[in-house]
Amino acid sequence: MSLIEVSTTRVGKANPMMEIVSTALVFFLIMDPLGNIPLFLSVLKDVDSTRQLKIIFRELCIAYAALLCFLFGGHYVLDFLGLSQEAIEISGGIILFLIALRMIFPVPNGIFGDSQAGEPLIVPLAIPAVAGPSILAVLMLMTTTQPMLPLFISLTSAWILTAAILLAAAPLHRMLGRRGLIAIERLMGMLLVMMSVQMMLNALRSFDWAAN
Repeated sequence: MSLIEVSTTRVGKANPMMEIVSTALVFFLIMDPLGNIPLFLSVLKDVDSTRQLKIIFRELCIAYAALLCFLFGGHYVLDFLGLSQEAIEISGGIILFLIALRMIFPVPNGIFGDSQAGEPLIVPLAIPAVAGPSILAVLMLMTTTQPMLPLFISLTSAWILTAAILLAAAPLHRMLGRRGLIAIERLMGMLLVMMSVQMMLNALRSFDWAAN
């Protein structure tokens, strides 16, 4: 059963393609590439423009490797902890809700503070900007509720879209401007709020059925 079941609760039968798309959308919203554009440009402001693309692609590949590690190994951690299905889904919903609130009401100076001088390596662009604790936690929770292959397709699709946006960070920033990026990020946050609430409702509903 998909974590995000806005459409399947009405139809009654899950559509595998819709599950992949909805899960990919969740991953994409958590990665928040539009919200990360100012961070990437700030960290790489002293780096030559031709070198910037190479650094961004390298950091994206490192982030993807970290995500795959949690995709294929995260369920072992949860199995060891012995958490129930309902607890995992409710926890995932709470995490998504907190991420959405951070997107709608961003903290001053960004979540990573002032950027450091020099060429970045892993921190802060790969981890935690793209592969942060939020998406790693959600990914680990999803491995207990969805088949591995659809999750892999969803994660890879979200990463490809994120990579395309971040590799075009400079022109997108010039085209949309800072206010435009903030507006889009907040709209994405509102969408993620609705998804997180639906996710918690699904978990509470299944818990009620199990209790009865």
